[in-house]
Amino acid sequence: MLLSIHMAEKIFYMIVALIGVPVDLLGIVILSRGKCGLSTCTTCYLVAMATADLLVIISQVILNKISYYYFPVSFLDITPVCGINAVVVTAATECSVWFTVTFSFDRFVAICCQKLKTKYCTKKTAILVLATTSILSCSVNLPYYFTNEPAVIIGNVPWGCRQKPSTFTDPRWMGYNWFLKVLMPFLPFASILLFNALTVRHILVASRVRKELRGQNNGANHSDPEMQSRRKSMILLFAISGSFILLWFLYVVNFLYYTIRGLVYLTYSEFTLQQVGFLLADLNCCTNTFIYGVTQYKFREQVKKAVTYPFALMIKLMNKQNN
Repeated sequence: MLLSIHMAEKIFYMIVALIGVPVDLLGIVILSRGKCGLSTCTTCYLVAMATADLLVIISQVILNKISYYYFPVSFLDITPVCGINAVVVTAATECSVWFTVTFSFDRFVAICCQKLKTKYCTKKTAILVLATTSILSCSVNLPYYFTNEPAVIIGNVPWGCRQKPSTFTDPRWMGYNWFLKVLMPFLPFASILLFNALTVRHILVASRVRKELRGQNNGANHSDPEMQSRRKSMILLFAISGSFILLWFLYVVNFLYYTIRGLVYLTYSEFTLQQVGFLLADLNCCTNTFIYGVTQYKFREQVKKAVTYPFALMIKLMNKQNN
């Protein structure tokens, strides 16, 4: 049974890598050009999210999972290397998750806080928030490197990484581990749910008030550019945050279940659910670009141009040669 789980993971991670890397790269290139009809502030967050997702795929999916399945022994298994990669994986994952939180908060401000919107929802603020989030995520995870020790030493070369026994008994390391558990995934998951709930509440109240003011409750049919603009922003926000919540939901449930019960040894069904939670969380790293394509017309148009450009260029060159 464990063999079948490993085989499924092997296939799954290969598919994620083959799809996720080009899709995230495409998203980064198209969004960076700024021709998708999005504000510069929103574009900054989306580019940062796509970049963090790409780093997760490279460090976690390719260098960690796929390397393990296809190259069981490589230089990546040398203790310092795998220790660094472990820090990169956790830092990149936290950046990916917290960038989604900061994007949700930015959209919450843009939709619900009109007075704060002009000061907060700017490119300068977005860059500052993203840079601060990146620095904090990297700094918080740096001590994680020192929790590992070699699994075995062969020819004076340390191989593999395993947690030091002291991390389970030393109050300082135990506090650090609990801090990381709260920081990821519980706090960002709860934050996104809170921001979305407040946004929905505000939209429902504002929509009812605007309809009454514009006389729509009396049967008049007037277009409302402000509500249409909010609706587009709302669709993008809920599509991204909703996808995040769905794909991380099982991971968070498993986290709470194992933490509350203090489980160390898992049954086969518990182990399977845990692995599925990990798989879905990693899948989140290659879904946002598809969401942009579904929800944003101008993004789809830019994708079409990017896909057809090589063929158009070939045809143009062939016509020149024939002439």
